[in-house]
Amino acid sequence: MEPRQVTGVYRELSGLHTLVWAHVSEEQLPEVRIYTVTAEWGQTDMVRGARIRFSQQWTVIADSNNHKSIRTVLPPGVCLPISGELLSSRSPVQNLRAVVRDISGHHLLEIWDRQGLTKCLNLTALDKHGRVYEDAQFGCLSWSRCENKLLYIAEKSRNTSEDTQESAYMKDRNVYCEDWGEALTNKSVPVICAVDLQNGTVAVLQGVPADVSPGQALWAPGSQSVFFIGWYHEPFRLGLKFCSNRRSALFRLDLEGHCERLSGDNLSVSCPRLSPDGSTLIYLQGGVFGPHSQCLSVQQLDLSSGKTSTLLDVVNRPQNGGFAGVYEALPSCCWSADSQRVVFSSARRNWKDLFLVDRRSKKVSSLSDNLSDPSQVYGSWKLLTVQRDLMVVSCSSPNTPPTLRIGFLPSSDEAVTWRTLQQPLKTFDFQWSVLDVTPPPEEDNTYYSGLDFGAVLVKPSRPLRETRIPLVVYIHGGPHSQFPAEWNCTTAGLAKLGFAVLMVNYRGSTGFGQDSILSLIGQIGSQDVKDVQRAVLTALRSDATLDPQRLAVIGGSHGGFLCCHLIGQYPDIYKACAARNPVINAATLLGTSDIVDWRYNSAGFQYSYDQIPTAEALAAMLQKSPISHVAQIRAPVLLMLGGRDRRVSPHQGLELYKALKARGSPVRLLWFPDDGHSLSRVDTLADCFLSTVLWLHEHL
Repeated sequence: MEPRQVTGVYRELSGLHTLVWAHVSEEQLPEVRIYTVTAEWGQTDMVRGARIRFSQQWTVIADSNNHKSIRTVLPPGVCLPISGELLSSRSPVQNLRAVVRDISGHHLLEIWDRQGLTKCLNLTALDKHGRVYEDAQFGCLSWSRCENKLLYIAEKSRNTSEDTQESAYMKDRNVYCEDWGEALTNKSVPVICAVDLQNGTVAVLQGVPADVSPGQALWAPGSQSVFFIGWYHEPFRLGLKFCSNRRSALFRLDLEGHCERLSGDNLSVSCPRLSPDGSTLIYLQGGVFGPHSQCLSVQQLDLSSGKTSTLLDVVNRPQNGGFAGVYEALPSCCWSADSQRVVFSSARRNWKDLFLVDRRSKKVSSLSDNLSDPSQVYGSWKLLTVQRDLMVVSCSSPNTPPTLRIGFLPSSDEAVTWRTLQQPLKTFDFQWSVLDVTPPPEEDNTYYSGLDFGAVLVKPSRPLRETRIPLVVYIHGGPHSQFPAEWNCTTAGLAKLGFAVLMVNYRGSTGFGQDSILSLIGQIGSQDVKDVQRAVLTALRSDATLDPQRLAVIGGSHGGFLCCHLIGQYPDIYKACAARNPVINAATLLGTSDIVDWRYNSAGFQYSYDQIPTAEALAAMLQKSPISHVAQIRAPVLLMLGGRDRRVSPHQGLELYKALKARGSPVRLLWFPDDGHSLSRVDTLADCFLSTVLWLHEHL
């Protein structure tokens, strides 16, 4: 296998575009109703070593009398490149487009209509705040209903003239300034900014509690107050990325500076979404500390009465493969036009499905359609938006890159009639299947008995050689995340190069209920390791084309932790390992991670901010870590480390590297000084894929 061949495969697959965002606008004509669907795509350009974005539009013509009956879909317009955009948002009525753009370090706010650019403000020159937040955690760009005002989040200005101790500290560049951790570096003190488009002014809203960092803001009905989520940052900030367990609350702030908390205390909340009629606000709610990803409830706040009730509760154990709960953020537009139904995507076992919940009956229905066309089954349905009852979704499978589809919300229990707007440029001749795995009695969890888990197996339809297929066991991180049966560039690349791939959703993965998530607490390094091994044995028994003599493991973060456990606990089984930013020694990681709480919780200890390490806790963390099995490791190990990783210090991988070198075990280390935990730079991803494939090929 030549490097040029591997690079060519990666260039082909990474160049396929993926769906990022969508918007729907509507126009009523005498005989027809016109819907304009705008989709934004992302694509990797290996030539410039960057990710690019572009947009495309479709015109959907529906009957005037029955607007849910599509007459025709016109051919799409040309793709238009998007350059420098940090945030964009469409207004609800006039379909104005607001864009925050970065031009040579200056942030510009642009307003576009059908005639062109109508207003442009240089936010940097106004000097009201620091950099605008574009991340999904805090960032927002919210129109008021009158369409004269906008909200966004930015870093507090350090040039404040306030005579306070805090501002004095902020002026001293040598004083340590906390931020929100991995992938949120330099985001420390967010503020809510309101733009008045009529007079072109920007104001930083006052009244946010001093111990709260605001984000995800939106205008309340009447545009005289705003809703926002506030994360408590005292006594210090913990990493926020991928952590839905941080103490936070829903607040309402009026323009006079009066602020009130609307949600309960000591909870974690996110994703406020206002109904089209302005009567109800929904949001996600979960617990604080414990698993940093969890099953969430959906709360609904009646704005007239001020009463909050539960629309969807936490699902502890799904019944017969049914709805398993909510595990991910709600899209910005998720309401039906009548404000009575909410649409969302969520993990369900080894799948990602599309669901609808009716507020009146609280009944949950699946809107995914894998029956009308048996030749095309999608393992993942991701909602991009629903506007004017027209849903826009991204569908994919391990052999099918993202497909753009639309469908109207049904008025009753009938099935949705889905229409494909854009097929992927190509599909791939891979076989894939979903495995359900039941632990044997000796591996059952005493406190959460009877849980099972699953895996997704992907393999080439025609092996490159007549021999059995080598199997790569791909383990997700988190650990509370999921490998749905969706398009995955790494998996597709390995399958195209002749490997079978087993993506394991061990107990603790999302999509199997809250009991499954809680079952992993205190059991890391044992239950999850046994689950992966059990999934491998299940796959080998069910598929005779897989070669049990050529097994390898790959994974990142907690997935890398499990990779290194497997080669230490089952040294005769696995012939190669490739781990990205793995946890190697939880005891030494304790003081260097931005999510120190997880180090305690994962080992079975309660966490509090004033926690001091004890000999008992450190011993338990060490015993649960791969470093305790290093003497048994015989498989060659490839390590890939990000020099700027704040979640799992790169010194974790270095600790394993030195231990293996001291024992003469084959090990290779790749160091990426400018990358973080996700190793997500374009050049890093390409290098990691090439190195991983060549490593597996050499040792299998």
